[in-house]
Amino acid sequence: MKQYLVLISTILTLSLGFSQTTDTYVNGVIINASEGEPLERVNIVNITKVIGTTTNAEGEFTLRASANDTLHLSYLGFKSIKVRVTNDWIKFGTATIQLNELALALEEVVINEFRLTGILEVDIQNVPINNNYRYSISGLPSTGYEAGNRSNAITKALGAIFNPADFLYKMFGRNPNEMKKLKQMKQDDEIRNLLASRFDREMLMVLLQVDRVDLDEIVRQCNYSADFINSANDLQMLDAISECYEEYKVLSRGRKNR
Repeated sequence: MKQYLVLISTILTLSLGFSQTTDTYVNGVIINASEGEPLERVNIVNITKVIGTTTNAEGEFTLRASANDTLHLSYLGFKSIKVRVTNDWIKFGTATIQLNELALALEEVVINEFRLTGILEVDIQNVPINNNYRYSISGLPSTGYEAGNRSNAITKALGAIFNPADFLYKMFGRNPNEMKKLKQMKQDDEIRNLLASRFDREMLMVLLQVDRVDLDEIVRQCNYSADFINSANDLQMLDAISECYEEYKVLSRGRKNR
C-alpha cells in the first residue's frame, strides 16, 4: 500500500512540476505603420487568459500566452486589432506588429448657457442640481458612485431579475462562463490599471463579448444613473457590473432554494 502511495505522490509531483514549466510567452514590438516608430504604452490584453500588459518606450512587450490565444491591441488614436498567437511566434521569437492611425473627427458639442447674475443667492438657484444618490463600489474610494434612485442592493437586483427582458438574465444566466472573467479581470493588476485610464468601453466589450448598447443597458438595469454611465471610467464600470453580478448570484440561489 505504501508503494502505491509513494508512486501516486511521485506522479503528482512530476505532473505539478511539468505544469509549472509549460507556461509560454510571446514577445513583440508594436510600431506606427505610417512612420515605423515604436509606440509606448500600447495596451495588450490576452483575451483568452484575461491578463494584460503595455509596451515600453521601445514599443516592446512580453506576455504569457499559448498557441491560439487571442491578443487585443489598442492605443489612443489608432485602430485596435486582434492578433492570434501561433506556435511559430512562440518558438521563433519576437514579432513586429503595426498599428494604423485613425482619422479623427470632432463631434458637435452642445454648451448649455448658465445665465449668472453675479448675485450668489440667485446664481445658486440657476445651477442645475444632480439629484442622484451615491453608494460605494467595492475596491474603489469610499465616496462612492451615483445611482438613479435610492435603494438597497436587494431591491436593486430584484428589479433586474424579475424583468423578463432584462439584460442581466441574458448575460449572467445564459453566459456564465463569460461573466467568470469578471473575477479574473479584477484580480489582474495590469488590466485594472489599463481600465482605470480608459473611458471608451472597448476593452470591456472585448473581454465580456458584448456590444456597447448591451454593456450600458446592463449597468442601467443595475440601477446606476445615466450620469454614472456617461462619466465612469472602464474600471468603475467593471466594478459596477461585478457588484451587480454578485447580488444576482445570491438572489438566484435564494430563488432556487424556495
